[in-house]
Amino acid sequence: MTDVTVVQPGEGDIARLPGFGAVYKLHSQANGGQVAIVEHPFEVGSITRPHLHTREDEHSIVLAGEIGFRSDDTEIVLGPGGYITKPRGQMHAMWNAGTVPGRIIEVITPGGFEDYFMDLSELLLSGKNSGPEFAALAEKYGLVYDTPDWLDDVVRRYGLNGPTH
Repeated sequence: MTDVTVVQPGEGDIARLPGFGAVYKLHSQANGGQVAIVEHPFEVGSITRPHLHTREDEHSIVLAGEIGFRSDDTEIVLGPGGYITKPRGQMHAMWNAGTVPGRIIEVITPGGFEDYFMDLSELLLSGKNSGPEFAALAEKYGLVYDTPDWLDDVVRRYGLNGPTH
């Protein structure tokens, strides 16, 4: 059974990550694990570390700014109202392609992966952002990180600071 969930503008639990955060709008515990919704702010110059999901698909809607997306061979920059699906199994990254802070809504299906952002935030705050703890966290959530051949080109073309988690 799904619970009624209300999150007012500016509300929601927050996971703080370098250049990229997560504001929880709908936790999958409220709907039997079917879907989660997270808002991600993107600082200017930030890019997520390229990764793929083995268990879920991500559906992104741009709210503000210009956000770049690369999923396998597909690359696009979207403004407010733009939408993209990043299917499980595809290596992807997202970045702020503009000159102002950006924001997206991420719909994650099925839910459960949203807990990764809070767990990652806690890991980074503990100073353990690499090594066995990071690898164990990625494995727990079915994430595969890699450095695809397109990464350096994207970072150079958009003047990015390099990948964050």
